[in-house]
Amino acid sequence: MMNKKNLSIISLFAFFTVLISCQPAKQGTSFQKIPVLFDTDANNEVDDQHALAYLLFSGDHFDVVGVTVNATSAPTGYSEESDVSDHYEEAKRVMQLCGGFFGKIPLKTGANGSFEEIKAHISETDFDGHEAVDFIIEEAMKKRDQQLVLLPVGKLTNIALALLKEPAIAKNVRIVWLGSNYPEPGEHNQDWDIPSMNYILDVDVPFEMVLVRGGKPSGTAAVMVSRDQILRRMPGKGPRISSPVTGRNGGEFHTWGDYSVNLFESYGMWGNPPGRALFDQAAVAVVKNPSWAETREIPAPVFTDGQWVERPENPRKIIIWEWFDIYGIINDFFVTMENYELVKP
Repeated sequence: MMNKKNLSIISLFAFFTVLISCQPAKQGTSFQKIPVLFDTDANNEVDDQHALAYLLFSGDHFDVVGVTVNATSAPTGYSEESDVSDHYEEAKRVMQLCGGFFGKIPLKTGANGSFEEIKAHISETDFDGHEAVDFIIEEAMKKRDQQLVLLPVGKLTNIALALLKEPAIAKNVRIVWLGSNYPEPGEHNQDWDIPSMNYILDVDVPFEMVLVRGGKPSGTAAVMVSRDQILRRMPGKGPRISSPVTGRNGGEFHTWGDYSVNLFESYGMWGNPPGRALFDQAAVAVVKNPSWAETREIPAPVFTDGQWVERPENPRKIIIWEWFDIYGIINDFFVTMENYELVKP
């Protein structure tokens, strides 16, 4: 007969067995890295570069299958528009500085123009953005155990064109987009190509909007880092490369951390203390750890005549990300910069 002492030991063992089984799978066992394709207007501000570095330094979580670029505006103080080649060169710099990834992880040129300008030419061989669009389709059609995360942090032109050209990719991808001030109008990534966003809102594809909401505490605009933090904590961070890379503002750099400092020294800040929002880095962060923001599902709206129009009866649903854990996201950024694990090409 089983006595009370034995029964207690068995019960305690069962409790810990259940507790352990409820914990997340640890890396190195059954953990599956998240496959990501990063789509960026890298030369726009300073957040794209930090998001890409954070992604490349998070090799314990991500499998980066490639980087694609598109064109929006140039940084403040530069010409009003920036050719897509400028965005390619800035992404190339970051990939080189983060451990020589250029030439190892694909970097593809995407759209200079807009969805409406390009869509009629989608069947042509050399349409504007074809290199990135065809690459997105190729990667999305590969067989994987989980969905490929398309992570656009600029306009949605490349993603929308890929869905238009090959609708079959919709079932294989999850789009996590940094953009929009929903339910209010405005926001750079959205306004640069509204038709591409509206097209995706009407396609049956998993679509998540990581909201910006400038000036409000509920968006990624609140995920700020001060210039002093960057100048104090970033010098020398990342692997040191042998051949220096020339920055977009001039100068030569051997580490990503030193280039990060240069970007923050050369770009306009706001607030007290002066700083910038790391909008795009926050989008990478919530894919890495979904607990760092709140989500809710809504019927997909549409943006018409300068405002959002709700469609409450729309069976097509999307997810919005809001109310970000600022401390958790920024702390993990600096911890990752200090203790990086490079992705495997």
